[in-house]
Amino acid sequence: MSVTPDFRAYVEEQLGRVVPVTTRRMFGGLGIYGRGLFFALASDNMLYFKAGDENLPDFEARGCEPFRPYGDDRAMRYYEVPGDVLEDLELLEAWVEKALAVARSAKR
Repeated sequence: MSVTPDFRAYVEEQLGRVVPVTTRRMFGGLGIYGRGLFFALASDNMLYFKAGDENLPDFEARGCEPFRPYGDDRAMRYYEVPGDVLEDLELLEAWVEKALAVARSAKR
């Protein structure tokens, strides 16, 4: 579940181009916050966004896998972010906004 310093810096830089983010170490991984909302996490040098009705079809259309912290069938509602999304500022902004909306809804 670890995240290398290089991957952490890369994720912070890319996401920071869209929204100011803060990160916190969590169980060897990384919790990622934007606008005061926990909307993403990183584990094993993979980035995952919070998923819900608003954005789950985006992940499913790309064949993205959910985060499975225990390596078995138990999955969390965080899905792997495709590499091309992380590289494309326009796509990244849309995906971040949807993940933030899901986090905002969950907080209510």
